Amino acid sequence: MYPETAAWSWEPFDEFRRLQRDMNRLFHGAGASQEPFPALNIYGNEEKALVTAELPGVDPKQLGINVNGNRLSIEGERKLDAVSDGVVCHRCERGQGRFARTVMLPFNVDADKVSASYRNGILTITLPREESAKPRKIQITQG
Repeated sequence: MYPETAAWSWEPFDEFRRLQRDMNRLFHGAGASQEPFPALNIYGNEEKALVTAELPGVDPKQLGINVNGNRLSIEGERKLDAVSDGVVCHRCERGQGRFARTVMLPFNVDADKVSASYRNGILTITLPREESAKPRKIQITQG
């Protein structure tokens, strides 16, 4: 029998969590799949799509945005942090370097009316729907 002061309990998923942590450590930085960069949110209605992209530390002058039909491409570069000589990074989790991300939108975009803004590390792109891609109400005639 265990003493009453022992606080021992068996959690069935503890071993799975430990195994997952060990596997994550094993494959970290060894080509394991990573989250796509930049992270995007895409919203839409009958008139337009709105895309927001998280791009902290990226100079908006270094961004390229292209629209072709229903494809949106965002590309750019996130530069290395400026550090003093002799400083060693003990943990480097923020990626750097060139990136490109292309997504398919649910409709064709009027490329001449696309607009973009950048504020506090968030890129916001407004993509108006092409007139021919807007839903149309069809009248039914009798007779």
